[in-house]
Amino acid sequence: MLSDIRKIVFEHRAEPARKTVPESESESELKLGAGGFGAVRSGAKGGFIATIVMTAFRIPIARSLPPTANFWAKYIGTGEPGDYTFQGILLHLLYGAGSGVVFATFYTPQETVSEAKQERRGILWGAVFGLLLSVFGVQVVLKRFLDMDLESDERLIFHMSHAIYGFTLGAWIESNT
Repeated sequence: MLSDIRKIVFEHRAEPARKTVPESESESELKLGAGGFGAVRSGAKGGFIATIVMTAFRIPIARSLPPTANFWAKYIGTGEPGDYTFQGILLHLLYGAGSGVVFATFYTPQETVSEAKQERRGILWGAVFGLLLSVFGVQVVLKRFLDMDLESDERLIFHMSHAIYGFTLGAWIESNT
């Protein structure tokens, strides 16, 4: 009798609704939020893509390099930030990919809700994460490490670009789950 109950419970329970995923993607890449290599790989990809989108938004408006060029000039190089365009962009992409890993490691998609709700949830939490990164960037990285104090218009663009990073990261993570 116990085996019959187990059979009913475990073999006939309804599967939660899931998104259709191309067969080429591995199972490990789809398991986010539980840590592991899948979260690292997905987060790095999403963070890299989100950083490209954020940088494409920011550079034409701010007409300056990301603060990572200033970081490079102060702590690694011997010249001015403008001398380290490539290094600054590369470091910015690495920071963005690393932040994507952090987000994907701790964020767990909810597979039991509709795709639309799932994607809205990812975008919302991505935006929250992006804004937290922005506040950390202004208060810790810029002020304490780089001795930079942004003017209000620059600070607004800084926060907006990180919100765009978060929107993009959350949408990317959810659309690839």
